[in-house]
Order: sequence, then structure tokens, then C-alpha cells
Amino acid sequence: MKIAKRTGAVATAAVLSLALAACSASNEGSDESSAPASSDDTTTTVELSGSLNGAGASSQESAMEAWRAGFQSLNADVTVNYDPVGSGGGRTQFLDGATSFAGSDSLMDSEEYELAVGRCDGESGAIHLPMYISPIAVIFNLPGVDSLNMDADTIADIFNGEITSWDDEAIASQNEGVELPSSTITIVHRADESGTTENFTDYLSKASTTWGHEASGDWAGAAGESGQGTSALVQIVQDTEGTIGYADASRAGDLGTVAVKVGEEYVPFSPEAAAAVVDASPAAEGTNGANDLAIELDRTTTAAGAYPLVLVSYHILCQQYDDEAERTLVTEFLKYVASADGQGQAASAAGSSPISATLSERITGILDEIAAA
Repeated sequence: MKIAKRTGAVATAAVLSLALAACSASNEGSDESSAPASSDDTTTTVELSGSLNGAGASSQESAMEAWRAGFQSLNADVTVNYDPVGSGGGRTQFLDGATSFAGSDSLMDSEEYELAVGRCDGESGAIHLPMYISPIAVIFNLPGVDSLNMDADTIADIFNGEITSWDDEAIASQNEGVELPSSTITIVHRADESGTTENFTDYLSKASTTWGHEASGDWAGAAGESGQGTSALVQIVQDTEGTIGYADASRAGDLGTVAVKVGEEYVPFSPEAAAAVVDASPAAEGTNGANDLAIELDRTTTAAGAYPLVLVSYHILCQQYDDEAERTLVTEFLKYVASADGQGQAASAAGSSPISATLSERITGILDEIAAA
């Protein structure tokens, strides 16, 4: 099959060749219990080769490594590249046509939706597909302390610089029996525009009464220290006693973490607790039609066992590409990401919460509708 060479900025998709191959009527050795039937089809009906480039949320980095490895093991002639530059940078690269898809922990705004119409072939613009669900952990470095209880107001006051000592009464009163030092609290936040920051501040703005800032991907709280990307932030907390920060829970490692007050209980992060909030959250307003699966997270839930400090990370892609080869690489890779196998790989590598089989099937159906000029 002859593939037309791209001349625009999206040439970074750089597809070398692609051949569609018919699948035999029977495929022995398939594991029906491990994935929806459609997810098996994504790895057996198409032979692929070439390169696919994406960029975006660093929160997805561990999961993306697993997705890339799994997909490439099934498609030996494909290379998937992903630059964990942050959600804002990923959206910018995608909208500039430098990548075929973006990873983002936050939704496109109205201006970005408009830019996507120009970036994507045709007038259908771009959509969000939720592929990665994970708690955001409030992480800290206090030797001998593995966990602390905090309500939303306490977390907000710490990151606003109002609570400056670890033995402050607001912390001590929620952690009876824990020996807290009188040392100074040093907050650590992201230096770059970050979807993790936007989700964290969205939680603080809705669940606390004291934050006082709008949700934003750019940090608006107290100065503290800052790190470029998730890895740098976590490294600062790991290296410095008395620090506190926030990061995708998969990166918490051996650091101390906060159990968040929900209703009358304190709930530690877990994939199950994160999924409980996502299941209860409505669709976002102002999105791009029925195939745009953005949601509005319920940060103020009091449901038992729910953890409202959660991140839903999306893959943003065009509803129409001007190159059939690029369209096929994008959709086949994202079908693998949404499959039970792909979600299981991410859960093992990153501790994320797998999307439901129903959502997986819906995403696969949407990807089947992605067009090429």
C-alpha cells in the first residue's frame, strides 16, 4: 500500500510503511478473560511499521513505558516515542502539529479546542479519551513517619504557607500518638505548567475553605521549592527532610503519604478509592460532542472509601487525520492502551486504576470512528 509523504509539521509521525492484513477466522490461544473481545482484535488484524510520536503528562510516564513496551512487543516494526514534557507542553506540541497525540492531566480550554480545529484535518477537531486513572499523593519526608491524616483545610494551609511547623496543632490534632518534630515545613511544587498541579489545586479550591485560588496548572500557592516535572519534584522531597509535595501516587515510593479526610473518615490513596470517585463523576461541560469523554471530577464527595484527590489523565487526538498511516498507528496504539492487557500493564507498572471494560469498549468504538482524509 502506497503511503503519501507528509509535508506539514505532523511529519513527526514519520510512518515508514503500513500494510493491512486480514485476520484468519480463528485465533488460537486467545485469553477471553483478560480483555474485551475488541482489544484482542487490535493486536491481530493489523500489521504496522513506523514511528508514532506523543508528548505530555509526566504522570503517565511509568504507564507509558509499559504501554510502549507492550505494544512494541506485539508490533516489532513500530517505535512509539513519548516525551514526558508535562500536560501543557504536550498539548502545545500536539496543537502545533509536532506530535500525533498528547497526554494531558487537564482538559483543553476553549481556545485550545479552536486551535485543534485548525490542527486536525477537517472541522471535527480533537477529543479527550480517559486512559489513566490515578490518585495524587500528598508526599512528605519525615523520618519515622509513614502516614499522616489531614483534612483539606490543613493541606491548603500548608501549601499556602499558613502552617509552617510540623507540630502545628492543626496537624497534631488529627494525628494523636504520632511524634511530630518542631522543624519547619518546606513545600515543594511543580515549576512547569502541570496537569497534576491543576488537579491538586482543583481539589484544594473545591474541598477546602481556605485555599483562595482558582484551579490552575501554574502554581499559585506559597513559594517553597520547585521542580521541573514529576521526577524533579519527587527527587527534592526524597533528598530533603521536612519537605512536603504532591505527585502521581505511582511515584510516591517509600515517602510518607497523607490520608485525606472524606466525610468522617481518613482515606489513604489506592486505585480502588480513586476509581470510586471517577465512577461517581459527571461528564464535563463544553466538550466536543459525544465522543469527547472528558469528565468533571467530584472533589467534595463524602462517599465511604472514595479518595477525591485523583487525577484522570487523557489522550488527546484528532477526530480526523489527513494521513491514513498516521491515523492507523494512533488508533491501534490507543486501542492497546485501552485494552485489558494495556490497562493491566499500567496498573502493574504505575499502580493506576484500570478503566472499566465498559469504558474500554466505548473507547475502542470511538477509535474505530477516527477518520482519515
